[in-house]
Amino acid sequence: MSKPANDAPLHRIGRGLRSITALSALTAGTLALSITTPADAKTLGFVVTTWFNAIYETPFIDECPRGLNVGYDEYWWRGLSKEDRAKLTDNGLKSRLDRFYTAIRRGPNGEDVCLNPTAVTDPPLLTIEGDTSFGMDLDGNTDGNATANTCAHENFTGVDGTPGVDNQMYRILGCIYGFRSFGQYDVNANENRKSNGLGMTLLEISDVDDARNDDDVTLTIYRSIDQYVLDGQGKFVPFSSYRIDQTDGVPRYDSQVKGKIVDGELITSPGDVNFPFYGNYTYMNQVFRDMRMRMKIAENGERATGMVGAYFDIDQLMFYIGGLGPVSSTAISDCPAVYVAAHKYADGYPDPKTGKCTSLSTAYNFTAVSAFVIKDEQSADSSTGQ
Repeated sequence: MSKPANDAPLHRIGRGLRSITALSALTAGTLALSITTPADAKTLGFVVTTWFNAIYETPFIDECPRGLNVGYDEYWWRGLSKEDRAKLTDNGLKSRLDRFYTAIRRGPNGEDVCLNPTAVTDPPLLTIEGDTSFGMDLDGNTDGNATANTCAHENFTGVDGTPGVDNQMYRILGCIYGFRSFGQYDVNANENRKSNGLGMTLLEISDVDDARNDDDVTLTIYRSIDQYVLDGQGKFVPFSSYRIDQTDGVPRYDSQVKGKIVDGELITSPGDVNFPFYGNYTYMNQVFRDMRMRMKIAENGERATGMVGAYFDIDQLMFYIGGLGPVSSTAISDCPAVYVAAHKYADGYPDPKTGKCTSLSTAYNFTAVSAFVIKDEQSADSSTGQ
């Protein structure tokens, strides 16, 4: 697995150095006119536009029969005397956002309980009790028994009927208000990237002989240094150009996995990869172990929808949740309860000393639009959207 590096200019994340192609100084419109049909393409490029935790929801939240979780703010004010509660909340008139920096420091010595989730002991997290989930079979079995790289766990049935789906991340996050469709975490993260262009992911499919059916292609993951190209209505524009993040010609992200295209759907083999991420004012190098991707490409090549399944380290999850800050005040979550549940339900990669798993199986749904992936502005070669 390629090891993560700090988010600094001289650090590189991904595979070893390889030859780098690039694009001459042409406009995206000119480039789009030079492309023929998807079947004639040798390289397909895409920029990821939205990224969501794959949370399966029913209309009446039947998957959470005990309801949604209480947030850290409510735990804080319920622990106060009536006099202090009235004083510190202005008789309930002070908003959760205004109470954030007081409520979050409810540890016995004033610790921030998101940065120090073991400082307090909260009631157990309410978790998913349904048996249906988005996701993939990551460990190759349908009975939930332990394997060489997994701990015993309860499997889901996929939304499409697939047996043996592994998605323990959904089990612990699915009953948290902020991670559901009416919450704020994923929506705010997507809007962050759309407005500031940070942490954007580029996908390049190379060695393509036929864009609809090809049994041997390569997926490479890059990070963009350009902002999204939007039209007058704020919609993502296909066939726009995006330069990759690199230093001295060396890409900082360039993880690769092999795959195939079947009836216009990219299906990759498992592999350890690094995904760039920015959302809710937090940078992350997301390390996905045993990642596999399925991505359906529109017949005209302009857009795609897909799912990523992988194992995600508990420490990465807590780093992200601990850094949500004031966003948590309106999305309602509780770091100490999540921390305990994450270790309880972790199903991937046991620690060799303790035997306890350190990662959670997870799934993400995403959308993308076709893009020109620019690797070196000084070169005359290009990676094209189709």
